[in-house]
Amino acid sequence: MSQRALAESDLEAADAKRGFTRASLANVLGNALKIVVEGAVGLAFGSVALLADAAHSVADLVASIVVLIWGRNVYADPDDRHPHGHQRIEPLAALFVGSVIVLLGLNLLYESARGILEGVTVTFSPLLIGALLFAMADMYLIYWYTTRVNETVDSSALAALAIDCRNDIYTSIAALVGVIGVFFGLSVLDAVAGGLVSVLVVYQGIEIGRENISYLIGAAPSDEQRREVVETLRSHPEVEGVHDLVVFYDGTELEVEAHVEVDGGLTLVEAHDLETELVFALRELDDVGDVHLHLDPAGIGEWKDATDD
Repeated sequence: MSQRALAESDLEAADAKRGFTRASLANVLGNALKIVVEGAVGLAFGSVALLADAAHSVADLVASIVVLIWGRNVYADPDDRHPHGHQRIEPLAALFVGSVIVLLGLNLLYESARGILEGVTVTFSPLLIGALLFAMADMYLIYWYTTRVNETVDSSALAALAIDCRNDIYTSIAALVGVIGVFFGLSVLDAVAGGLVSVLVVYQGIEIGRENISYLIGAAPSDEQRREVVETLRSHPEVEGVHDLVVFYDGTELEVEAHVEVDGGLTLVEAHDLETELVFALRELDDVGDVHLHLDPAGIGEWKDATDD
């Protein structure tokens, strides 16, 4: 890779790390502010809905701190202990967030069921509605900012935090329905709405976990992505065949390994230049990171039983 390309790559990584840090820090501060406001008002008026929503954000705060401290390591350069880099840290952080979301959803479902069976006691105040409206605005701004940053960073950990912020808006809406129900003497609405939202929260947490587990175990990409890799290799005029192709996720990036059949009469310099062209072409594809190619002379029959990809 040229010095210019290396410099551009380093600059992009530095910009991505700054964006990741700002977005994850915004999540930490946003959750902390929500906890203070909802917790104070909830304690003052005995609102179980607000206290539960604030408690929900305590775990969100922990998850945000983990992503802030841990997730940034994905931008660290490869080292002796991690020769392929630190890409798997990001889906691991996202998996942690997904697990927290599932646990919180289950806890919310339990609290909702208990509220339906046992009832709740709360004193209505306009401040309850004000605190919940503030919480929804707070989470929407953090969701919007995190999503916007992630359009350039493309981080699974930030995507998980954004989904969690959106879930927080839903739980606050459920709490708001409950508070309004208190005003009209229907406190049970709080528990019912919370139960419906908790099911959605659990589902989204499971989806986050499922996606990021596939990144961690090195799962294969979609058939379409695999075909795109093959077509990119075979589209080069000097490539006569492709075999022993392996494409798999290493963290959130795809790693490509392949044997490429070329003219056996190429000089070493010509073969090197051809391999460089193919590697650069593959790295232009979405999600492709490391590429390892082995050039084979075409027509010698060494791989006659191999399936041409």
